[in-house]
Amino acid sequence: MRASRFLIHTLRDTPADAVIASHRWMLRAGLIGKLGSGLYHLLPMGLRAFRKVENIIRDEMNRAGAVEFILPVLIPGELWEKSGRWKTMGKEMFRLQDRHETWNVLGPTHEESFTELMKGILKSYRDLPVTVYQIHTKFRDEIRPRFGVMRSREFVMKDAYSFHKDQASLEETYQRMRTAYRNIFSRLGLETIPVQADTGTMGGSASEEFMVPSEVGEETLLISEGGKYQSNQEKTPFVPGDPGESPVLVIEKKKLHTPGASTIEDVARLLGVDSVHFAKALLFQTEAGPALVFIRGDRQINEVKLKNALDGMDFRPASEAEATALGFVPGFMGPGNIPADVRVIRDPSIKPGRPYIVGAGERDYHESGVVFADSFTEKDVALAIAGDLSPMGDGTLRAVKGIEVGHIFQLGNKYSKAFNVSVLDETGRPLIPTMGCYGIGVQRTLAAVIEQNHDEKGIKWPVSASPFEVVLVSITRSDEEIALVESIHTELESAGVDVLWDDRDLRPGVKFADAEVIGYPVRITAGKNFFESGKLEIQVRATGETLESTPQDLLEVVGRLIGKSGQKPAEKRQAKAESPPKKSSEKASAGKKSGTKKK
Repeated sequence: MRASRFLIHTLRDTPADAVIASHRWMLRAGLIGKLGSGLYHLLPMGLRAFRKVENIIRDEMNRAGAVEFILPVLIPGELWEKSGRWKTMGKEMFRLQDRHETWNVLGPTHEESFTELMKGILKSYRDLPVTVYQIHTKFRDEIRPRFGVMRSREFVMKDAYSFHKDQASLEETYQRMRTAYRNIFSRLGLETIPVQADTGTMGGSASEEFMVPSEVGEETLLISEGGKYQSNQEKTPFVPGDPGESPVLVIEKKKLHTPGASTIEDVARLLGVDSVHFAKALLFQTEAGPALVFIRGDRQINEVKLKNALDGMDFRPASEAEATALGFVPGFMGPGNIPADVRVIRDPSIKPGRPYIVGAGERDYHESGVVFADSFTEKDVALAIAGDLSPMGDGTLRAVKGIEVGHIFQLGNKYSKAFNVSVLDETGRPLIPTMGCYGIGVQRTLAAVIEQNHDEKGIKWPVSASPFEVVLVSITRSDEEIALVESIHTELESAGVDVLWDDRDLRPGVKFADAEVIGYPVRITAGKNFFESGKLEIQVRATGETLESTPQDLLEVVGRLIGKSGQKPAEKRQAKAESPPKKSSEKASAGKKSGTKKK
């Protein structure tokens, strides 16, 4: 490929809204262009890298026995009503009415569509197990699109779904997908950490995320000292440690005057008591009514856990007016006199039988010595943090930021039941298949590769994901020199090297700067040194190492650098390629005759 016939659109300055490395370098290298909030064009250079990632994913999915489909992006709303997710997906789901006033969805995921499709295909247990997948566009109405393609409103995802006659079969495919995912990320040179995760609106009994460690990751991973436990923070159970002996002030049952102190921090400071000895009350509103949550004073609510505890319902903090209307005194709520229509949840951080300081239900007063009965529903809703005890008992937890690039689920029969999917078993009786689900964000994976492979000059692509494996930069002054470089380019292409020949009529410095920003793994320079000594300069982007090679040895050297060492030089070169480089005087003369200008 000649650069003069391609499109290279690099930027010298970083756009103001590009705050993370992948977003910055994808824009500057001309991989993407912004259309609007959370909407990005894939430019030719970016599309080549995208296809490399896509093809690795497809290769490993096919190798794992999955079968590829393409389903419509536009999905009838009735399918989402069948699954029950029309409401639970919330405002992130794009919904639209057609001219017949029928509701449709721009698919954020395709469980409903694939289940409905396979319902008409699967007839017998002999059709199971089967894994189907697509690599297709998805839509999510993100409240705050950011970080370029990391969190956008339109994106491409590989989503796969498996159907099984029993849990043992699902487990087997689940493990096969885990292996396929490890292979995909390994081939892309990505360091990933598999962690336990919440199943969220997808449902199911188990799920695992593949995280790329990164300082800019939006997810927090908690990993135990002993290495036995790895989980997303949203999934990690809080294991309460011993808060120590309660002070007398906490044990003694009495009313405490706490004027103007409505927060745990204020009351703890006023009374000189650590917040671990408090039980704070938090009131929320849900579509099913109010919910009051009690949690230890030093802990924060984990919103994912709370949503699960509230049966998947959306919630928000109740206003002071709403709390007052229920008979509560905002800032001073306690476990006494709770209206019957208020749902109550007690986090396990609050131990029945242990005394706490709580709101007295009266303005400017708290109460000590209050012991919680075990009559309240116990649900883990506390946010686990670094320093907490490991659920596996192997020390404490440390926090690592991560980017989610893949997620696998054991869905169970949530969708197959909702869509009445049934096959005949060995005895001729109806059998409801159990399902698995497996997703990878393609652009997000591409961005994660850049997050782990860049420096102050630009991207440092691994060979497997780079738009081109090699860039051949020519600095020529005559037609004969151009022909000689062209023969090198032709031989590289013929040997299967994915090479871009930068033959643009630009200054060498511009070509070199573009090569560094875009980050081709190998740069070959054919300039003054080559035409005088016959030695090509080869630079390795990842290490900065510089080598020299003759044209005769080039394929062997390049093959070794890009992992294609089995390639051999052609037995015969074109006559121009075999000719020794001209001396300086001859080149100058040739340049004058051709009328070409030095580039």
